[in-house]
Amino acid sequence: MTAAVTEAEAGVAPAARRRRVLLLVLGALSAIGPLSIDMYLPALPAIAGEMGTGQAQVQLTLTACLVGLSIGQVLAGPISDTRGRRGPLLAGIAAYAIASLLCAFSPSVYGLVGFRLLQGVAGGAALVIVRAVVRDLYEGAAIARIFATLMLVSGLAPVLAPIAGAQLLAHTSWRGVFVSLSVAGLLLLAASLRTVGETLPADRREGGGLRHTLVTFGHLLRDRSFMACALAAGLGFGAMFAYISGSPFVLQEVYGASPQTFSLVFGLNAIGMTLVSQIGGRLTGRVTTPARLVVIGLLLSVAGAGALVVVGLLHLPLAALVAGLLVMLCGLGLALPSVGALALAGQPRQVAGSASGLTGVLQFAIGAAAAPLVGLGDQSSALPMALVLAGLTLGSVVAFAGLRRSSADVSAA
Repeated sequence: MTAAVTEAEAGVAPAARRRRVLLLVLGALSAIGPLSIDMYLPALPAIAGEMGTGQAQVQLTLTACLVGLSIGQVLAGPISDTRGRRGPLLAGIAAYAIASLLCAFSPSVYGLVGFRLLQGVAGGAALVIVRAVVRDLYEGAAIARIFATLMLVSGLAPVLAPIAGAQLLAHTSWRGVFVSLSVAGLLLLAASLRTVGETLPADRREGGGLRHTLVTFGHLLRDRSFMACALAAGLGFGAMFAYISGSPFVLQEVYGASPQTFSLVFGLNAIGMTLVSQIGGRLTGRVTTPARLVVIGLLLSVAGAGALVVVGLLHLPLAALVAGLLVMLCGLGLALPSVGALALAGQPRQVAGSASGLTGVLQFAIGAAAAPLVGLGDQSSALPMALVLAGLTLGSVVAFAGLRRSSADVSAA
């Protein structure tokens, strides 16, 4: 009996270790977005200075990456539903490493915009397939817990990326930042080759081509419960990207912070967001439901964004700005893993890639539209960024509450 138990335990232990390693690699892959966006943020003013261009033009490099991430997800998601997860994932990571190197050799700001678009398309393939793999392997509330676990791993990227970028800028130019991203892509490719197997067997894959993909997207767009979650997530991510786009200029040019101080503030906010997401992951399925966590998190984010509007109107000091940002981002950290899990949990595994892709498109498309808005107002105040953040977080609450209620009414009828 003892020997049998020991053999069983010996069999479970390697499997558990493999699953932990897989989650670690998936978390690192989900960090491609934050790495691509956050690592070069301290260099935005330097890029503008070297290339002789303005803030709005440099922010287009961020917008291009976000647009690319959207395109990559909407392409790779359906492809992974029909051809499996592993092949498209590896191809996307390899292309990401190449595109990052091309960014390092951009001759002009518009060349950089083009290469950032390619970088985003490649990175988007990894992001969408990671979420689909989680849906392949887990059910129900477990999806929210795994998303929170991935956020713990990928959440280190927003903490470390700006700090690493600032330190790199002390020894090299902004071009060295993109060389580092290319090296990171190669390391992720090597790790994925060893650890990420095929999670969607051939007998569970979707058939059909473009027409079938469009039909699937049509069904998803008419699913009010899915769209409530997808739009709420999209507007929440839009607020986060507006913060990412505007905070380097607000903190460094309005408040006079150094690149190192900016990276520390950015890291503090990322740590808070990550810790709150872990608390939410532990609560899901044990104490409360994902939907309740979404509501609490979104309301908290609205409160933080409202405080930022007051900061901008009254020109309050840096500490007040940082406090408002921290409250808003902690609210998003509580809401986003659960709202993403709700969006995918109601869909069958066969269309997980398409559902993940559509959710990602909304997230990054709204983020791409929101990112340059913060640069259109008064450049000597934090108010334009605060107003954009307030509008997006409030819109996220309205989308989730309104469409979820409509969905419940339709179901009841």
